[in-house]
Amino acid sequence: MTLQKKATVVSTATASILIILKLTIGILSGSVAVLASAIDSVLDLIISAFNYFAINKSEQPADKTFNYGKGKIEALAAVIEGTIITMSGLFILYHAIKKGYIGEETTLLGPSIWVMTISLIITIALVMFLNHVAKKTNNMVIKSDALHYKTDVLSNGAILISLILIYSTGLQIIDAIMGIIISIYIIYSAYEIIKEGVYVLLDAALDDDIVNKIIDIIKNEEGINDYHYLKTRKSGNTNFVDVHLVFSEGISLLKAHTLGDRIEDKIASINKDEEWIINAHLDPYDDSEINRLLT
Repeated sequence: MTLQKKATVVSTATASILIILKLTIGILSGSVAVLASAIDSVLDLIISAFNYFAINKSEQPADKTFNYGKGKIEALAAVIEGTIITMSGLFILYHAIKKGYIGEETTLLGPSIWVMTISLIITIALVMFLNHVAKKTNNMVIKSDALHYKTDVLSNGAILISLILIYSTGLQIIDAIMGIIISIYIIYSAYEIIKEGVYVLLDAALDDDIVNKIIDIIKNEEGINDYHYLKTRKSGNTNFVDVHLVFSEGISLLKAHTLGDRIEDKIASINKDEEWIINAHLDPYDDSEINRLLT
């Protein structure tokens, strides 16, 4: 089992434990903040299970139907995850406003505080683990999962503070206010997850710093006169690079091919933890203007 798959298993198990703790206390106490956190954990469980499926599919090799592999399923998973997070945020917002309007009382404050303290500690440990896996694998699904649980750390901390304040002051409105704040933050955090996934699905170029490194490698290679039609994109853990390299007219095919291979090796060394598929077209002269006129 790969490290990223293990991460989704750990996330699923953690979410299951948190669901039992939060849902029990949330229902018994009537705290909309704790109940909202429990619902968020239910969504965490669904998302983690889906992430395992997504990673498993994305790691399958290219075949006759999917010539470039199934790496984009990770981006699709990120978009779905972000959408679910947004829906959970809207659900929490609705119940927080409803509680603030009706003025329901929160009970079992002592047990609720203990449950949220335990949840906070468990979630912090999980975020640290997911960040470790994300840095090691650069997997989009794991990065999305880590970001999701980071919002859980903040929301759990905020809920814990609100429960302590209610316990100390007796002001029930604090629970509703904290629920509203948490829901808005959850919706905001989902935006970045959806945005990154959509960018990959639309074949957005690699980060500017990586593209600039590719350009520097090409420009600093002796024997290359120029380049054009540089295009980059990402799919799963694979970076795709297409470029036309311009040589002198009299260069031999063998030498041009050797230089092209050397450039491809240097580009692939930018990040050795990721896969690279580089397609370098060898031009004996700059034909970009001619091609532009023909098209």
